[in-house]
Amino acid sequence: MVNATNIIKPSWHFIRQETVLHLHGCSNISFNNRFPCQPRCRHGQLSPTHCSTKPGINSNSATSKNNHAIELDSNPTLQHLATTPPNQARTSTFSRGLVFDLGHKNSWDSAEIGSPVVKRYIGDNEERWYMWYHGRSDGDINHSDSIGLAVSNNGIHWARGSDQVNICADAGVVLNCSKNWWAFDTESIRPSEIVIMSSPMYSAVYWLYYTGYSNEEVEINPGVSDKGGVKGKIFKSLPGLACSQDGRHWARIEGDHHSGALLDVGTGKEWDSLFIAGPQAVVHSSDDLRMYYHSFDVEKGHFAIGIARSRDGIRWVKLGKTMGGGSDGSFDEYGVKNACVVRNRRDGKYLMAYEGVSANGVTSIGVALSEDGLKNWKRLEEKPVFKPSDEDEWDNYGVGSPCLIQMEDNVDEWRLYYVGVGQGGRTGIGMAVSEGSNITTFRRWAGFQS
Repeated sequence: MVNATNIIKPSWHFIRQETVLHLHGCSNISFNNRFPCQPRCRHGQLSPTHCSTKPGINSNSATSKNNHAIELDSNPTLQHLATTPPNQARTSTFSRGLVFDLGHKNSWDSAEIGSPVVKRYIGDNEERWYMWYHGRSDGDINHSDSIGLAVSNNGIHWARGSDQVNICADAGVVLNCSKNWWAFDTESIRPSEIVIMSSPMYSAVYWLYYTGYSNEEVEINPGVSDKGGVKGKIFKSLPGLACSQDGRHWARIEGDHHSGALLDVGTGKEWDSLFIAGPQAVVHSSDDLRMYYHSFDVEKGHFAIGIARSRDGIRWVKLGKTMGGGSDGSFDEYGVKNACVVRNRRDGKYLMAYEGVSANGVTSIGVALSEDGLKNWKRLEEKPVFKPSDEDEWDNYGVGSPCLIQMEDNVDEWRLYYVGVGQGGRTGIGMAVSEGSNITTFRRWAGFQS
């Protein structure tokens, strides 16, 4: 029997934290109290911004080129941000693949980090990488996850902030839990995807899809599967949305659910009746957005990934489950979760990197393929494309939360950012690179090759 608390992170003992949203500074958007960014306006419907000058690259491309609506920070920005050393030294062998460690003691991300959402923006004279991620502090009695931002010139060496973001070129905490007692995200929040959107009324804005946790508990039972199943209690989660003009100062967009969430769980014995997590939105066309999310199918006894569809990115219609657990003895026998879906610029097909859970609770990363991104997802391999490292390394307990990036200047090169878990549950964010265009083999980052 696998304990759910060992599979669904973090440790589930959060305390409500008051939230202060900074809606000033760089933003020129006029927000109203209930509907920031006026998402429900029928005139000037929001549509995706094509962030690249190359055809076929939509707002979900992890690499965006020459989009003047996205303001790139100047290089001096990194000079006043600390490339923070880890709160415990790691040897070069021990840290193979590690590109982002825990923050220093008592910083907002000193106890845990994860959920990396990485984007690359290319300007005329420079490139800039952004990584939104969740963090938790070991120095605060309010043990809630917050969402923060780190920045980089190459996607490998990252500059971070130790506290709340204050200015437009800053890094650090960008979004905290809601302080509204009725909200779905009072206990913890984690980023899932960033989409660039625009409208005739506004310049380009960032849309952040995230998972929010409340203090309501749900119980995962073994179910009817003869495999045994997963058992435990977790906090209920639902998907949320926030918008920003600079990626740092955010305002929540309330969905139709009474808690402000975009979707509710299923009813009765539906596969997603317990929770909804990891909402990753992908833009297929100007009026066709798909959301991939995961839940736990009690009847089948495994984690599964489903899909919802939307015309405006706010109101969603569920289409059902698209992928469940693997075969007996496989690396994803107990299910799949934390999907990252990208459209391959080479052939237009959809790739899904996902976190697979084995019978003993070990997490690895697999890849599936679909012609249309809606159905008929097929695993490229029955084995994982990326698995935990050897016994003595930092990510030897599990790897997951994949973020897959196809490089703009070389469509045969892929980067895989991921969360690694090591001894004692210590987390870090790592990076691996593909062996050419072969996305069934990734090797951990080990430095620039001369």
